Parts: sequence; C-alpha cells; structure tokens
Amino acid sequence: MANPFRKIRIFAGETVTELKKASWPTVPELRSSTFVVMVAILLLGGFITLSDFSVYNVVTFLTKLVRPDS
Repeated sequence: MANPFRKIRIFAGETVTELKKASWPTVPELRSSTFVVMVAILLLGGFITLSDFSVYNVVTFLTKLVRPDS
C-alpha cells in the first residue's frame, strides 16, 4: 500500500518550487495596484448605487401611475 503522505509531500515540494519561480511585486508596485483596485471599487460601487436608486425611482413612479392609491 502506498504512503498517502508521500503525495502530500510531493505536492507541497512542487508548490514551493513553483512559488519560487513566480515574480513577486515590489512594495511600490503593490501599493499602486492596491490604489487602482480601491478606485475601481469606489467607481463601481457608485455606479451600482446610482443605478439602483434610479431603477427604484422609475419603478415607484410607474407603479404610482398604474395604481394611484398606493
């Protein structure tokens, strides 16, 4: 019967080898990338908020046109 931990050890060793080959960002690159992501999140969040608010108001307006008592 094969040792089940042997596969785990081989996998962990190969993972470490591949991670050593990767090019890691420098601190300034990481900082600028983080800034870009934060700005994108803010823009997307603002767009979604504005869209949601607009759709809500349009649906409310149309509902009041159809059912004035609501």
